[in-house]
Amino acid sequence: MVFRKPPDGGWGWVIVVVSFFTQFLCYGSPLAVGVLYLEWLDAFGEGKGKTAWVGSLANGIGLLASPVCSICVSSFGARPVAIFSGFMVAGGLMMSSFAPNIYFLYVSYGIVVGLGCGLLYTATVTITCQYFDKRRGLALGLISTGSSVGLFIYAALQRELIELYGLDGCLLIVGALSLNILACGSLMRPLESPNSPRPEKMCVDKVPDQYFVYHEKEKTIEENISILEKGYIDEKCVNNVPDCKQDIILNKNVLSSINVNEKDTYKKKVVEQTNFCKQFAKRKWQLYLTYWKETMVLFKNKVFSALFVAILLFDIGGFPPSLLMEDVARSANISEDDYFMPLISIIGIMTTVGKLILGILADFKWVNTLYLYVTTLLMTGVALFAIPFAKSYLTLAMLSGILGFLTGNWSIFPYVTTKTVGIEKLTHAYGILMFFAGLGNSLGPPIVGWFYDWTQEYNTAFYFSGLCVLLGGFLLLLAALPCWNACTNQSSKLPPNTYSYKVASNT
Repeated sequence: MVFRKPPDGGWGWVIVVVSFFTQFLCYGSPLAVGVLYLEWLDAFGEGKGKTAWVGSLANGIGLLASPVCSICVSSFGARPVAIFSGFMVAGGLMMSSFAPNIYFLYVSYGIVVGLGCGLLYTATVTITCQYFDKRRGLALGLISTGSSVGLFIYAALQRELIELYGLDGCLLIVGALSLNILACGSLMRPLESPNSPRPEKMCVDKVPDQYFVYHEKEKTIEENISILEKGYIDEKCVNNVPDCKQDIILNKNVLSSINVNEKDTYKKKVVEQTNFCKQFAKRKWQLYLTYWKETMVLFKNKVFSALFVAILLFDIGGFPPSLLMEDVARSANISEDDYFMPLISIIGIMTTVGKLILGILADFKWVNTLYLYVTTLLMTGVALFAIPFAKSYLTLAMLSGILGFLTGNWSIFPYVTTKTVGIEKLTHAYGILMFFAGLGNSLGPPIVGWFYDWTQEYNTAFYFSGLCVLLGGFLLLLAALPCWNACTNQSSKLPPNTYSYKVASNT
């Protein structure tokens, strides 16, 4: 598929709007799953670590399947994938309302909803990057705020729906709202070059003759008999050689009656069909090898290699607060009467602000987006270390706001990835990075929950989380320094469309 130059506007702004609402509708409930988490703890009576798997799967499984999601978007386009995924998200939420136990939720809410969200996220990011170049940071920041606004609204909405209709009714209503994703997906028009020829539908009449083994005139009775006799003789020759010779003599007259030209034509077409199958299999194998070769080229870039470690550690440590902060407050014996606003809602609204501000900063030429991203990682690690010292609603609310703002670095992560590997390799590279992000999302909350089940307090868990995020930030910083950055030292050897990060002073 040939794409024209990104218009940086026009229909691109429609893409931004529908992508915003797509992420709002699909990620609202999974990100605000902390409200449902408390209800599931009371309903099923399972441990915190076991119950946390539901929310971690919903937010992690889609990212784990990012390579598959990327292949789906590349193969079918953003519009069909978005429409299909809308059905998945809505269906998974509605199925979860009938969950008899926690294991059913692992599948309905964790896998089905999570996979649908992953497909929608890849579709919205990919098509937005195709429509924007100079304003890509702003566009990505705007669409990524959809999930944050969804977190802010759905945290309060789900709590209100639970009080009015119960947990089951809440999930049914939220699932029905998710059907609006279908309307958003239908507006994701692909950005194709107007000069590129439209693919012709493959008609039966236009298929080359060599692809049809039996596309010839009907065989004569003698020829059909001879083919069957030949197969019978070949089989018999394996078992009994004397009988084989006798059968060959008896059928000699029958075989001689076959038209030589017809026989040769049949053999030729069988050989051509066999060669076609071999070429098809060889071509698929070559695509598979090319995929892995391109993957190895990506990992030779030290910035990219450090990026995947940083995103893994960041999600292990940075994601649990959005899922468990409400339970942290309850464990600290903070009364709900002291609540001005749910802590999850504070995280959501501040994440929206963070995504917008960081996305705008990424568009300034004097800002090194890699160093900006590293700064957010280091500050997140410090904030996580401070959570065990928060003993009141006010301090937890302040830390929730800081963590929410810093989590807004998701808006510049696609920007950093694009500048690292180029727009042509964005889908491939982003799928790999999102796989590790999903692994971190899936492991983070259960690990924190297990720490609580083991120690009966969250202090050790958040010390571990902060250490993971700080380690990832320092590794990425080392990879970006001039003395360690292979991209800077060997910029002339890099493949086309690969961005080399330089020190902020040189940018």
